[in-house]
Amino acid sequence: MKKIIFSALFLSALLFSEKANAQASQTFASAKEVTAKNAATAAAYKIDPAQSTLNWHGKKVTGEHNGTIKIASGELQADKNKVVGGNVVIDMNSIVNLDVTDKEYNQKLVGHLKSEDFFSAEKHPQSTFKINKITPIKGAKTGQANHTVNGVLTIKGIAQPVSFPAVVNVQGNTITAKSDAVVLDRTKWDIRYGSKSFFENIGDKAINDDFTVQFNLVAKK
Repeated sequence: MKKIIFSALFLSALLFSEKANAQASQTFASAKEVTAKNAATAAAYKIDPAQSTLNWHGKKVTGEHNGTIKIASGELQADKNKVVGGNVVIDMNSIVNLDVTDKEYNQKLVGHLKSEDFFSAEKHPQSTFKINKITPIKGAKTGQANHTVNGVLTIKGIAQPVSFPAVVNVQGNTITAKSDAVVLDRTKWDIRYGSKSFFENIGDKAINDDFTVQFNLVAKK
């Protein structure tokens, strides 16, 4: 009797598993069809590097610094005036600091940011941001963030998911996208220099793990 019950349970589990796998395969296939459809119908808008920038802001115990990094290239895809994806290529060798007037100090600071201690710009001259999904924010007021952007930011060859609100508009042949300040934990990209999370008793030499970036993109057909 026990063998019969066990066999029945085993058969039920097997059938349930096969059904679940079939449903999962169907869902995956449907998702691929949607992705393929979006790719087929979306129009490509090339990012204009001359009108696009990436602003950054970092803090430490004794102060803070801010500057810009150039956008090298990229594109945004839009389907029926809705941005559905895109990619951004960031030139890590173009890092600029804006708050220091002493040229010698500024040169050392920028050189340090490009070094192995931080962004390893020689080994990894480009960072990338791939947009996977953009979701409208219901009830967004004019001038406020109207979309939530989800994607993958790759720095030093390390890919990490990020999500942030942004003002995204499609007008004719132009797309503009301006994010809110995006808070990033640099240690997730193996940038550990001066971090209290990895080095104890560094006192006033400590640098905050969190820093912010802000995308300002202009893309045209």
